[in-house]
Amino acid sequence: MPQHLRVLLVLAALTASPLAAAWRPWPPRDNGTTGVAGLGASKKFEGSSEFVKLEYHMGPVLASAITVHPIWYGPWPAAQKRTIRAFLRSLAPPPDSEARIPRPSVSAWWRTVRLYTDQTSANVSAAVSLGAEKSDARMSRGARLSRMDIQAVVRDAVTARTRPLPVDSSGGVYLVLTSPDVSVEDFCGQVCGFHYFTFPSVVGYTLPYAWVGNSARRCPEVCAYPFAIPAYVAPGRKAEAPPNGDVGVDGMVSVIAHELAEVASNPLANAWYAGSDPSFPTEIADLCEGIYGTGGGGAYTGQLLTDARSGAAYNVNGAGGRRFLVQWVWNPVLSYCSGPNALDQ
Repeated sequence: MPQHLRVLLVLAALTASPLAAAWRPWPPRDNGTTGVAGLGASKKFEGSSEFVKLEYHMGPVLASAITVHPIWYGPWPAAQKRTIRAFLRSLAPPPDSEARIPRPSVSAWWRTVRLYTDQTSANVSAAVSLGAEKSDARMSRGARLSRMDIQAVVRDAVTARTRPLPVDSSGGVYLVLTSPDVSVEDFCGQVCGFHYFTFPSVVGYTLPYAWVGNSARRCPEVCAYPFAIPAYVAPGRKAEAPPNGDVGVDGMVSVIAHELAEVASNPLANAWYAGSDPSFPTEIADLCEGIYGTGGGGAYTGQLLTDARSGAAYNVNGAGGRRFLVQWVWNPVLSYCSGPNALDQ
């Protein structure tokens, strides 16, 4: 098929499908009694692989060393940037640093993602590093962005006149992070984050990228669950305290983890996912949405850890004494959702 037709088909699929490569972390409104989500209430299917047809579609995974390039769109306080950087650095810290991080750790969570392989039996890379960053505090493309505008933001970052981000199609991941000032198409209603790959016709290169928005002012009960609770969940239920003291950013961390797991295992929408249509994939983190600990499902997060001093909820430890709450991912060996804080670890 000619290249221009392939691009047009992909564009059509992306614009026609708001659910493609997207994620919402809150529990289902129907409490898992109808539709696909009803199978086990949270896509975990109660630890059974009977209904899960996760398949490998012969495409690449990110087997080369992964470098995450944050693109800060909108005004970002330094403290919020530090929290997100700390999480990214915790995915694969140097051995001497990793030895000092208490269990369960962020790097142990990443080891489940590493179980995914390509057709050469190469695993998702163990090496994940924080790369060069780019900031657009003035929001040069405005405060309202479409999905395609996100690709334009990536293009601006890699073609900037001063300090452009390096172009790395083998291991680079371009992470667009929008501040609370920014509205993104379908944000809060359909998505809290998504990943895809850039089109050469737009960016000039095919590059894996992801977008995650800060929901603090718009929909924390949707995109920062369980640090904010939707009204349709049990009345009077108290929200969990965020481990880094920031509902919006602590909520973002879990969405960032979700998207990085999926971009690593399905960077070009032709590797690991369930379903027959790559425009509507159910990927390795989608299968476990809303599950953060043993017993999780529906409106229940599962068993979490609690900071003795602050009372904050978390399930993994990171570098520099940081703590985070990240959702579990589908384990292809065990054929159910798992995380390093599982009681059977």
